[in-house]
Amino acid sequence: MKKTLSLLLTAAMAFTLTACSGSNKPADETETDKTVLETIKERGYLIIGTEGNWSPWTYHDEKTNELTGFDVEVGKEIAKALGVEARFEESNWESLLAGVESGRFDIICNGVGYNDERAKSYEFSEPYVFTRKVLIVGKDNDTIKTFEDLKGKTTANSPGSTYATLAEELGATVQSIDTFGETITLLTQGRIDATINSEVSYLDYMAQHPEAPIKIVAESEGEAVCYPVKKGETDLCKAVNDALANLRSSGKLAELSKQFFGGDITNK
Repeated sequence: MKKTLSLLLTAAMAFTLTACSGSNKPADETETDKTVLETIKERGYLIIGTEGNWSPWTYHDEKTNELTGFDVEVGKEIAKALGVEARFEESNWESLLAGVESGRFDIICNGVGYNDERAKSYEFSEPYVFTRKVLIVGKDNDTIKTFEDLKGKTTANSPGSTYATLAEELGATVQSIDTFGETITLLTQGRIDATINSEVSYLDYMAQHPEAPIKIVAESEGEAVCYPVKKGETDLCKAVNDALANLRSSGKLAELSKQFFGGDITNK
C-alpha cells in the first residue's frame, strides 16, 4: 500500500522546493508598477484569505467567536514581521486560491498542501509544517483497510482539495462538502464510505468528540504545507520566508504548533 500511495503522492512529496525563485514578473509589467509587497506596506495591512471553519487551522472560538487557529496566529506574526496589520477575509476553499490570482487576497493561510501542479500557478513559501493524510472510516468498517480500497467507494471532501484529488485518483466518487464536521456527519450516518483528510483535523475532532465512532485505517508520509501568494510576487514570498525563518529560530512556530496541534509538526 505504501509503495502505491507513494507513487500517487510523488508530485506532492518529492519536490526540490523552488520557493520564491525562478519566476519572472509578467511581460506587461512596467518598472513603475508596484509589487504586491509594496502595495501591502503602503496600505498598512496584509489581506489574508482563510476559511474560518477548519479547526485547528482556522476557526472561530466557541466562547468569543474570535477568529483563531494555527494559521490565523502565524498569519498575524507574518503581518507583524512586515510591519503591517493582519486583515482576514473568510471564504470557501474553492475561492481561496482564485482570490490570490485575482488580487483579492495577498496570501492564503489555510493549511495549503504543496504540489507541482499548484506551483505552476502560485508562488509557495518554504514549508512551515508537515502533515499526513489519513484514511478515516466508521468504527465498525472492516472492508476498507488501505487507500487502494477506496476504488468504487464514496468519500466527501472540499472541492479542489488535495484530499478530493487523491480520492478521485484512487477511483472513489467524491461528494462535495464545506467542513470536516459535515464529512464526519455523513460518515457516521452511513451516507459515505470513508474520507481522506488531515491527521491533525482528525485528532482535533476526536479531542472534542472522544466517543465519535470513527477510526484511522491508513496514513501517508509527511507532506509539506506552504503559504501561496500570487505567481511572480517573489518579493512578498521572500518576505514571508524571512518571517517564517525568524518564527522558527525564536521557537514561536513550534510553540504555536504545540498549542493548536498538541505537538510540534514544524519539521518533517
